[in-house]
Parts: sequence; C-alpha cells; structure tokens
Amino acid sequence: MTYAVILAGGRGTRFWPQSRAARPKQLLKILTQRSLLQQSVDRIAALISPGNIFILGNKILRDSIREQLPEVPSRQVLAEPIGHNTAPCIALAAHLIARRDPGAVMVVLPSDQIIALGERFLDCLRAAETVAQKDGNIVVLGLKPTRPETGFGYVQVEEHRVQQLFGVEVHAVRQFVEKPDRPTAERYLSNGNYYWNGGIFVWKARTVIEATERFLPKTHQALVEIVAHAEASTFDQALEEWYPRTDSISVDYGIMEKANNIFCVACDIGWSDLGSWEALYEVSEKDGSGNILIGNCVTLDAVRNLVDVAGKLVALIGVEDLVIVETGDALLICNRKRSQDVSRIVKELEQKGLKELL
Repeated sequence: MTYAVILAGGRGTRFWPQSRAARPKQLLKILTQRSLLQQSVDRIAALISPGNIFILGNKILRDSIREQLPEVPSRQVLAEPIGHNTAPCIALAAHLIARRDPGAVMVVLPSDQIIALGERFLDCLRAAETVAQKDGNIVVLGLKPTRPETGFGYVQVEEHRVQQLFGVEVHAVRQFVEKPDRPTAERYLSNGNYYWNGGIFVWKARTVIEATERFLPKTHQALVEIVAHAEASTFDQALEEWYPRTDSISVDYGIMEKANNIFCVACDIGWSDLGSWEALYEVSEKDGSGNILIGNCVTLDAVRNLVDVAGKLVALIGVEDLVIVETGDALLICNRKRSQDVSRIVKELEQKGLKELL
C-alpha cells in the first residue's frame, strides 16, 4: 500500500509579512480557497486516502493542521519538538508506517508547492511507485527546469538509461548537485539532463529505515527509542526526550548524496515551489500591464507590480516591479527581484527581539 508523508513544518519566511510562525505559508490560502497544505492533500486524493497520510509539523502548528485537515487521523499529525531538518522527520514517519505495513511505499511531499498539471503529476507518482516497489530503490521526481535557477538543487541523470512508465521517462541518477551559480545553472539548462530537485521522493518505508541506519546511525537509534512508544500514551514524552538527539540534517545531504539505486522520474507538471513573492507573481494571473492587484487599487503608468493590501485604496503612479503587501501590523515594499531577501528582514526582526512580528 502507498502512504504519503507531507512536510509542513517550515516557516515560509520569504512570504513575510503574511507568513508568520503560527500561520506560515503552507496554511495560507494562496491562489485558491484551499490552503497550500490542503491542496497538497487534495492533489493526491486519487492515489492515497487521508487514512494513509502523515503530516509532519511542529507543536505550534499541530492544532491548526488538524483543524485544516480533519480527515487525516489526528495521531498522524506529528509535532516535532525541535526543527532538525528533513532527514529525521522523514525517517520517523517511515518507522511508524513500517510498523503498520512492512511493505509500504511512501511518497514524501513538501506542503507548499503549486502543481498546475494534476493528472500528469499523478502519472509521475504512479511511475515512481512502480520503480520504488523494488527493495532498495529510491526515486526522486525531477522537475523540468524552465530557467537557469540558482535557488534550487539539481539532479543530473544518465541520458542512456531510460525507461518509459505511465507515459513519463525514468532515468538512473548520476548525482545530486548543490545550488549552482548563474553560469553553472545556464549550463545545466542547456545540457538538458539536469532537473530541479523539488524534494519529492518515493521509496519503501523500510528502504528509508535501512538508509538511515547506514548513513545516520545516531538518528536511527534515537528513532528506534521513540517508535518503541508508538502505541503508548508515552509517545509524545519519548519524542520530546529522544528527537533532539537526532542529526539536524536534510535528507539530501544525509541520505541522497550517499545512496545508490536512485532513479529520477522526469516531470513537466507546471511546478512552482512558491518560495517567494516573485514566485507567486510568476504563477498568478496578471492584468494588461502585468500587475497583480489584490484589493482596491488604481494605477497610472505602473507595470509588473504585485499588490496585496486590504482596507484602503492603493494608488500606484509610475512604479514598476514592486511587491507591496500589508497586514494589520506590517507593510512590505520591495523590488520583486529582491523578494528572496525578505527572509533577511525576518532574521533582523529576530535579532531585534521583535517576536510579535514573527
């Protein structure tokens, strides 16, 4: 049987001021009347039922996640006591899933992505699941790059080792590579055998467990101690005690860059990580001047702006490529091309102790 593990613990700092610690990006309703997290569950409904979904969040978000997803069993909404990146939480979910179903395949999904071509995405998951059925195989969904992006890691694939499943190509992976500089990203794009790594993985639960035991033994031992309490009332207590003893490391660094038998499903699914206001601008519908205007706005010679302000008139005159976003306690104005730097503002607010703005 196939299970889903949705990672929902991020803060989404580049979506400040709307994204806050207690109401991060994945819980916001962006582009639709369903939050990004709810859309993640909706997107896989044809393949995976809510009873087979595990959500990884944190203590601050657990109640909000349960409120948004009442169809997911509440015990399967897990609260990490401390943020230790993706490897420990994925492995924890693998242990819990394997206890229920030793032969289970698990799909790991971020909770804050946009995928425009839903049926194509499901075909990619079906292909990945087929490959992952073989013990030891690890599958990553490689996302077809549309620009020389420097903010993503990439997957390089073997061009001559290709199979077709469900109408999509499956390649053997040559290597994972880190975020490149601009010239390197341009070379990756022109080469044609590099794909973005969007953090979507498919593998058997026991494959995750075995890889964690091999490459992250300290994490494995801590998780064994936690999962011994899986069916007991002491589970949360064990999680609090042992989870901080896991390695704080991403699954990419901790496992993917060291493992063998990795395959890549080549995907062209209208994907966006929605990692910044600029990313939202790219995927949103615009008016004839290239503006996205949410609220009461008037413009004069203003082009390619994103405005989200409620409760007042916003007048734009002769400005271009701006992001203007207001909440009850904060106003952001920045150049669209600098929207990645919003996270730097959040760090400065942290340093100044302005917790009420985080």
